[in-house]
Order: sequence, then C-alpha cells, then structure tokens
Amino acid sequence: MALVFDIETVGEAWDALDETTQHNLAWYLKESSRSEEEYEYEMKELREGMGLSPLTGFIVAIGVYDTETKKGAVYYDARDTQSEPYEEEGIKYEAMGEKEMLEQFWKVAGVCHEFVSFNGRGFDAPFLAIRSMVHGVKPTRDLLSNRYLSMQRGCTHIDLMDQLTFYGAARFRKSLHLFCRALGIESPKAGGTTGDDVAALYAAGKYADIAHYNAGDLFATAALYERWHNTLR
Repeated sequence: MALVFDIETVGEAWDALDETTQHNLAWYLKESSRSEEEYEYEMKELREGMGLSPLTGFIVAIGVYDTETKKGAVYYDARDTQSEPYEEEGIKYEAMGEKEMLEQFWKVAGVCHEFVSFNGRGFDAPFLAIRSMVHGVKPTRDLLSNRYLSMQRGCTHIDLMDQLTFYGAARFRKSLHLFCRALGIESPKAGGTTGDDVAALYAAGKYADIAHYNAGDLFATAALYERWHNTLR
C-alpha cells in the first residue's frame, strides 16, 4: 500500500498584511526592477504568489488516496457554508477547517509507511509541516527525512518529480501534466483548471470545485506512480 497525497493552497490578501510584512516581502523590488512596468509586473507576481509560502498562505484542501484499495478522501475548506460529507468515485469529501484537515491527514498518515507525491518534497511536505506548527498539530510521520529513497528513515516518501528526473539530473521541462500527457494518463489540468486557479475559485466560493480538482491530482499521481513502480523501480 502507498498513500498518495496532495494539497491546494491560497494566499493571504496583500492589503490585509501589515506594513512591516509588506516591506519585508517587497523591499528589494524597487531596486531590482529596471522600469516601472517591470516593477508592476513583479509586484503582481508577488501578490499572486502568496499561497506558495506557508508563511503567507494556508491550506484549503488535502487529498489522500490508497493505491491498494483505490479509496481516498479530500478534506477541504468550505468556510462557514454547510456542506455534508459525500462520496464520489471512491473519494470521500469532507469540509473542515485547516487545523482539522491537518489533524485528519496526520491521523491517516500515522498508519502508513509509504507515501507518494509529485513535488511533495519541494512543496507539499514542507507546507504541511509549517502549517501544522502554526496550529500546534504534531506530525506523525517525517516526510522530509532524506531526498534519496535508500537513505530515508521511518517511512518512505516517493516524490515522483525526483524519481522521474533522476534527482534533478534530467534537465527537460517537467510537470505532472506533461508526464501524464506523455504517458497517456488523464491530467487534472486537461479540463482547463490549474493550481493557479485555486485562489480565484476559493474567492468565488467554489470550494467543491477545488476539492474535485484535488481529487484529479490524486488520480493522476496514483496512475503515474503505478507506471513508475512497474517499470523503473
């Protein structure tokens, strides 16, 4: 059994940040920008990238999927709306707050020994760790013990980006969508939604859309893992 996991995140609103935080994040842009147009572009990128850091962003969905039972769950933030749990295609959808998401994730992780992600070491696992610390939630597994599978301890975390680029040796452009396309796996991005759309969906109150997009990532990552496991492992 391997547990596939994936998260979706949203950033804090720039205007809601205090002046010290804004200065800390953007002080260098005036000096490094060669024109006012470049400065405005860089500021736009900064504002839109707040969800890429656990220090200025938060988790709005956590998905898990058991590759053996073909069952999983997506825990997602629906703010204060009433949303009853439901199940579709083997995925149980449950609305809850970020702290509750993290508690539920680590509860499931605590009984698993092999984990699968795509760029999980670079993004998902550090984000989960820091946001858990924010809420005082203790992780049950170390998903960041070592990049190399042969040197990991406690549990195994297979980051498919690492494995399929041979720990960065391959220099070609890579993404979950591109690997899925090349291998004939249905990509969650093929429907037009990407991770860049999550913040807008959240702002529009389309919480279930975020949850289903997350589930698509789980299915795609699981299929990619199966191909890797059967051919390159």
